[in-house]
Amino acid sequence: MPQKKHEKYERLIARCKALPPTPCAVAHPCDESSLRGAVEAGQMGLLKPILVGPKARIEAVAAQFGIDLSGIELIDAPHSVGSAETAVRLAREGRAEMLMKGSLHTDELMAAVVKRETGLRTGRRISHCFIMDVPAIDRVVIITDAAINIFPTLEDKVHIVQNAIDMVRALGLEQPKVAILSAMETVNPQVPSTLEAAALCKMAERGQITGSLLDGPLALDNAIDLGAAHIKKITSPVAGQADILVVPDLEAGNMLAKSLSFMAEADAAGIVLGARVPIILTSRADSVPTRLASCAVAALVAQARRENLRQAVA
Repeated sequence: MPQKKHEKYERLIARCKALPPTPCAVAHPCDESSLRGAVEAGQMGLLKPILVGPKARIEAVAAQFGIDLSGIELIDAPHSVGSAETAVRLAREGRAEMLMKGSLHTDELMAAVVKRETGLRTGRRISHCFIMDVPAIDRVVIITDAAINIFPTLEDKVHIVQNAIDMVRALGLEQPKVAILSAMETVNPQVPSTLEAAALCKMAERGQITGSLLDGPLALDNAIDLGAAHIKKITSPVAGQADILVVPDLEAGNMLAKSLSFMAEADAAGIVLGARVPIILTSRADSVPTRLASCAVAALVAQARRENLRQAVA
């Protein structure tokens, strides 16, 4: 079987390599997969890892699997919850500009992130983006939100959409095209997602969502395929060429992302947005290119935030 190509991810990684490495707190990297992933990303210059967790356990994993930790900062924490809290504290203090999930449960890390007094909340709703490398599509496609917000309200979706737009702009696309997905491309009062899609598009017209072109409701086929859009006679700058696919709820998004992964041989890098720093949620099942792409996206988002802060101060 020929080796799978990852040109879209490679372009993201190459763009990131031109930047200075971003400090990244890695919470509880206590298995080979999470530890090696963080160290390799550091060796490639995508980030500067700060390993947070039980020191003896991390060193034992490194010794067992031949992972070189020389020159990498290691901060001792007693257990997974302590690792999450310490990693989040490093981000609050500005010592880390990104977070990466190690071998702890996602809810353990996110519980520390969303704590009101000590976490990393902002005025934005926290949301997740899958950055999909689909072989049959000529561009990276973003799916949001398929991992955090179960039944997002219209207000939540404003944040979900803006988070995704800001991320894609950080990746270098000045005016991403956003498709608000439903089962149809007409507004139907009996299908709530079509009403929300129409409202989101009007909100974009009124400047409540900025930095992109929005259209919806759009069915999946006429969101990503120009031929399907032409057949349906949809005249739109977004239809057939969407960069961001906004799903009605988590179930729809999760099924879409996994369908692309398991039936269309796509890879799915993942990142959490809306907190003070981007958060890399890797899985043990992720391929090396997918893992590195997640790091590259987070580093580009961190760089964009750095630039925005610099401009705000100036």
